[in-house]
Amino acid sequence: MSRLTLLKGHDRRARSGHPWVFSNEIAPTESKPTPGTSVELYSHQGEFLGVGYYNPQSLIALRLLSRQRESIDTVDFYRQRIQTAWAQRQRHYAAGQAVRVVHGEADGLPGLVVDRYGEVLSLQLLTLGMEQRRELITAALQELFTPAAIVARNDVAVRELEGLTQQVELLSGSLPEELIVAEHDLRFAVDVLGGQKTGHFLDQKENHQALRGRVEGGRVLDLFCYSGSWAIHAGHFGAREVLGVDISAGAVAQAERNAHLNGLDAVCRFTRADVFDLLRDLSRQKQQFDTVVLDPPAFVKNRKKLPEAIKGYLTINRRAMELVAPGGYLFTCTCSHHLDRVSFLDLLRQAGQQSGRTLILEEMRGQAYDHPVLLACPETDYLKCAILKVL
Repeated sequence: MSRLTLLKGHDRRARSGHPWVFSNEIAPTESKPTPGTSVELYSHQGEFLGVGYYNPQSLIALRLLSRQRESIDTVDFYRQRIQTAWAQRQRHYAAGQAVRVVHGEADGLPGLVVDRYGEVLSLQLLTLGMEQRRELITAALQELFTPAAIVARNDVAVRELEGLTQQVELLSGSLPEELIVAEHDLRFAVDVLGGQKTGHFLDQKENHQALRGRVEGGRVLDLFCYSGSWAIHAGHFGAREVLGVDISAGAVAQAERNAHLNGLDAVCRFTRADVFDLLRDLSRQKQQFDTVVLDPPAFVKNRKKLPEAIKGYLTINRRAMELVAPGGYLFTCTCSHHLDRVSFLDLLRQAGQQSGRTLILEEMRGQAYDHPVLLACPETDYLKCAILKVL
């Protein structure tokens, strides 16, 4: 196995348990390891720090998978890691629930995401190192789950930073005509080939439950609704009327299908619109809702874009607050790790001032149990969900 050494004074993050090593932290070496191969990492003083895979094309040149001297190039290594991760999920979710089985860095497998939708596995190989270990990973998944199909949803831009192409592939098996999964007491149709992410959003599962006791008999607006999870949970928990909004015609059609699956056609209505434009229109019409859900896509793709993104978050949150009836609720989220909790709450305070509304923070929530946060890697703490009482 090749050996890489950190520059003097650049070992603090690796010692703390963070799995990333940046290219400018690695000392020059005469013999460069082949991209994607496994390497051992050492401190400037010669202390062994771990084993990972290397890609000089990426700013994150080395991702550590183990702090032990062991091979990361065996089926057994991935089987054990995935089995450990799966055992943790089974503590929280009943059989048949849609679950994230592997959540990258937090499960000791940076660059790998695996979601389980019934008998179908949908995975993402986000890095060159994981792409080169595709056969090892799929062999481990076959042994553990005997899935009907495995799909690779590698249509994500981050792969290009690793020198990889974007593509969607059916790696094994065959897909059912329609794939229906459970989330708590509700059912959702999942498009693992064409849907967003790996086919469905799994990280808000526990947050959806927080609608219970807050929406009964009320009018609910679900913005950036995608396939309708928030809207359908609101209807399930007793909302009188729910309007879901998304700019994607495909998402709206999927949301309508999911409402029908759960017998909520009469309660949940969906429309295709640009959320920013619709917020202005609803404000002009002086419309009010008892609960507004704001769950936008990540506006912050990199730290340089943060100031621009904050302006966007500030605008939509201010306009959303203006639509909440006095005493109602705003469920507002950000899924960008670049926008930390303190900054997000400060942004919401500013939006409250601009909208002239008084805000009570009832809960500050995060991502679902199957999307664990590795404390040594703050980047894994990406989802924030603030539940605000709007006075």
